[in-house]
Amino acid sequence: MESSLPVALEPQLSSPPLSESGLRRSMGPRHLVMIAMGGVIGSGLFLSSGYTISQAGPLGAVIAYLIGSFVVYLVMACLGELAIAYPVSGAFHIYASRSIGPATGFTTAWLYWLCWAVAIGSEFTAAGLLMQRWFPNIDVWVWCVIFAAVLFGLNAVSSRFFGESEFWFAIIKVGAIIVLIVLGGAALFGFHPLSETGNHPFLLENFNTTGGLFPNGFTGVLVTALAVFYAFSGSELIGVAAGETADPAKSIPKAMRSTVVRLLIFFVGAIAVIAATIPFDQIGLDQSPFVTVFSSIGIPFAADAMNFVIITALLSAGNSGLFSCARMLYSLSDEGHAPRVLRRLTRRGIPMVALSVSMVGGLASLISSVVAPETVYLALVSVAGFAVVGVWMSIAASHFFHRRTFVKNGGNVAALPYKAPLFPLVPILAFSLCFISLIGIAFDPNQVAALYFGVPFVGACYALFYLKYGRKARTAAPSLLDR
Repeated sequence: MESSLPVALEPQLSSPPLSESGLRRSMGPRHLVMIAMGGVIGSGLFLSSGYTISQAGPLGAVIAYLIGSFVVYLVMACLGELAIAYPVSGAFHIYASRSIGPATGFTTAWLYWLCWAVAIGSEFTAAGLLMQRWFPNIDVWVWCVIFAAVLFGLNAVSSRFFGESEFWFAIIKVGAIIVLIVLGGAALFGFHPLSETGNHPFLLENFNTTGGLFPNGFTGVLVTALAVFYAFSGSELIGVAAGETADPAKSIPKAMRSTVVRLLIFFVGAIAVIAATIPFDQIGLDQSPFVTVFSSIGIPFAADAMNFVIITALLSAGNSGLFSCARMLYSLSDEGHAPRVLRRLTRRGIPMVALSVSMVGGLASLISSVVAPETVYLALVSVAGFAVVGVWMSIAASHFFHRRTFVKNGGNVAALPYKAPLFPLVPILAFSLCFISLIGIAFDPNQVAALYFGVPFVGACYALFYLKYGRKARTAAPSLLDR
């Protein structure tokens, strides 16, 4: 890890209406919350949660998601303080560059850009496949082109328009989860008037399996917990949007708290209802567990309704991913670590060149998933999975060095608009748990490829930075007081 480079910062009690670079500060707390929710709540919950339950058992799956929620809280606590100290777009890159070193910032930005570029391609493909349920005669690539054009348009108008679109995308997904928790929970208490069968489980009786509370042993819980970390990726998007947020000192802490609480309720609540409704050894991996639960309590047209919700979830994640990719490239260019053309903004404050390049990257990922699924695409997906935990580690380390330098330079912690509690325990614990998860995937044959490709990619980013920009790369942040 690079040594911390002291940067004198004063607490920012307020922020101006415009960012230094010309990006518009037009989003409020509700936009930030839904952007984060939109990035997190996706196909992992709607499609893959059944696999999590089958591996860890009912109680084990709930525990795994509780652990994941705790790690999200730790990372978000670190992120909140940093996002107010550095209220700029493409924030992870800035945090690491200022607090740790420019090479780490460069690497973090490219890791995160690649993570979402791969995700964009995957979302288009999955959504296109799901559309064939209703339009079997239309090729998947046609839907991919249509969805790509729609998401590009949503991002190209204005940051507020993007925020509004993501708000309504997320509303649909959150609504589906609330319906599951309310109706599924009522059925567990015996209220299921539409159900055609009378053998619906009561309360938590499915938690007592034939193999005990942990039918696959506690090891299954630990391995699942590693995957759950990835399931919560996207919560950090609040930091990416910090530079386009009105009044970051008030909006960001409010959005952080709301996001953590809602993710805890929605994820853990949904997993608990699913695990209590469907026997863990009978849970279907061929359809969404949401469909199974809704069908068991007699909800009409459950499969079609969830097909629509899942398509919305995929497009929502792609929408957030495209936004994140563009801001990362813009941030790199703003730092002088990418071509200056990526800094160009439209009159509405949109980094159009960076947005276009990011869309091309997503489409390249889509093409590689068809042309070279066992080579190029496998490497991309592996690095993308590795990147999520790597970025979280970068956030935790950046917060640790930032607070230490802030105090060393005479800063008053009590005057900060938001400060992470229990320093230095929170950043150290967040970094350690993420690092343990990276070690743990070495023992999981389904995830070990993330290390095979992820570690060399990080090394290549550091090497490229030092070869191209050298140790004298610009590290001083633009004066926040001049904004």
